[in-house]
Amino acid sequence: MFNVLNAPSPKAWLEAVIGNFDEFLIDHASAERKASAVALSIVAHYPDRIKLVEEMTDLALEELNHYRQVIKLMLKRGLIPSADEKDPYVNAILGHFNRGPEQYFLDRLLTAALIEARGAERFELISENLEDPELATFYRTLSQSEQNHYHLFIHLANHYFPESEVTSRWQEWLDIEVTIMNGLAIRPRLH
Repeated sequence: MFNVLNAPSPKAWLEAVIGNFDEFLIDHASAERKASAVALSIVAHYPDRIKLVEEMTDLALEELNHYRQVIKLMLKRGLIPSADEKDPYVNAILGHFNRGPEQYFLDRLLTAALIEARGAERFELISENLEDPELATFYRTLSQSEQNHYHLFIHLANHYFPESEVTSRWQEWLDIEVTIMNGLAIRPRLH
């Protein structure tokens, strides 16, 4: 199992997701669409960083494809997308960003890595606990994709910043993330 985080997701979270999988799917679709939008937002904010632009453009397309795949699953189950709601997990993370253009940029990369790492861990948990083999395979594949995204964001952080600075701030983010995760209500949501 992929695990670079300081703590696993609570068992109660997995139980909530498996017990309310349709609700989870609706949120999952929204999260994939937002991930695509975030990648494009990074491109818009840092157009002079060519490596970043290339990687984020590819990532945006991949996340949009994941959105399409989840929408197809939803429609097969008679579900329709719902209006977005603010993600308490992501909003709490945003509240810990450092100020200053370079520090903010580093935090954007590292928090994206963090969110992808948590997604990888959670998709793996889901894949291991679904009775439907096809759905389990889908989530196992998504977990691998999220792992790759985590590695991409860490690689980009190390490309633009000294490794020691990345490592130090990453350790801070791991501690922040556990506190945030453990402070949130358990819901059948990705985060």
